[in-house]
Amino acid sequence: MSADPTQVLAFETDCHIFDGCGFPAPGLHSFLFKPLWGDADSNVYFNKTMLLALLGSIIIVGFFWAAFRKPKVVPGKLQMVAETGYDFIRRGVVYETIGKKEGEKYVPLIVSLFFFIWMMNLWSIVPLAQFPVTAIISYPLVLALIVYVLWISLTFKRHGFVGFFKNVTGYDKSLGAVLPLAMVIEFFSNLLVRPFTHAVRLFANMFAGHTLLLLFTIASWYLLNGIGIAYAGVSFIMTIVMTAFELFIQALQAYVFVLLTCTYIQGALAEHH
Repeated sequence: MSADPTQVLAFETDCHIFDGCGFPAPGLHSFLFKPLWGDADSNVYFNKTMLLALLGSIIIVGFFWAAFRKPKVVPGKLQMVAETGYDFIRRGVVYETIGKKEGEKYVPLIVSLFFFIWMMNLWSIVPLAQFPVTAIISYPLVLALIVYVLWISLTFKRHGFVGFFKNVTGYDKSLGAVLPLAMVIEFFSNLLVRPFTHAVRLFANMFAGHTLLLLFTIASWYLLNGIGIAYAGVSFIMTIVMTAFELFIQALQAYVFVLLTCTYIQGALAEHH
């Protein structure tokens, strides 16, 4: 197998079954990319995932700018698509979770998060790109930290220090003797586990999905030799099935991320219970 992780297909194209070469299974090398600019050793560089994140941001901003730069009472096709997506997140996620009065100010943030994450996920099935940016843990982690800082600041602002302490520890006198243990568990769960699981949920799903797509894609090509052609056809069908399934998972994971974000915001704004 080639050691160059920047290749588009991430495996040797001249390796087939019965040719004396082993199956080029996907691995961590499939998630590593050489710098397009700069030096990785100096930690100052620009690689493929950064390029995709930048392009994705430009595409999202460009799409909404084109849709709403000259809004019409009777919307055109582009404006209608943009309004449908915006309204789905605003009403179906923000209003349903936080409420209209409290949630309206957070709609731009939640909409931005949803479409950014969705676009980063979609790169997985775009020809030439063929990689979900969120399969690199640093991207979901930064997004989760943004939500985490917002949740902490909102809780402090709304409830003060004492209210914040009660909120993150789940303080409830009715628990009686188990209250200290419950408070410790809630404290670590909210302050340490919450941001970690928020990031890992998105990362793990995209990492696993991309690995499966690579596995079936590589297998389809690897088996394309002799009697293996029959098995290659089955693997190719699975590639198509997995691609369709990934389309669903990509949107679902973006939805779950923003839904949890709204849940955290709602918890920060709600009175302690």
